[in-house]
Amino acid sequence: MTNSTSLTADDLEFLGRPLHGFLSVAGGAQPPQPRPVWFEATAEGTVQIFTEPDSLKIRRLGRDPRASLVVAAPVGERERWVAVAGRATVEADGAHELAARLAARYWDLADPVRAGDLAAILAGEQVRVVIHPEAVHRYTY
Repeated sequence: MTNSTSLTADDLEFLGRPLHGFLSVAGGAQPPQPRPVWFEATAEGTVQIFTEPDSLKIRRLGRDPRASLVVAAPVGERERWVAVAGRATVEADGAHELAARLAARYWDLADPVRAGDLAAILAGEQVRVVIHPEAVHRYTY
């Protein structure tokens, strides 16, 4: 396992794949409860997701901005994971564009059902959650 405070080029390549991340936000007295999410690692070295502005994760981030995302290689590949932890900000702009990019990565948008799912997401209010890494841990076996 190696540790740093920023994502490497190898991390960005790995995180550029259509993998699910497991997001955890600080929950006060409750232990973290990770949730699978779509995510995007940016060239600036942050990690971002989109969500509804009234979601539980947004309410928790309003009380404590700490968050982490863990991404692991799928079964059948050599073991590998990257974990990013840091302060998260909630941004009002860019969420719909992010949702459209991620939907194109994770779904076949030629499928009318998936295209309809994306349209429903885009019809609703969304915000971006941006994790600014303070610690990056990685492991490759």
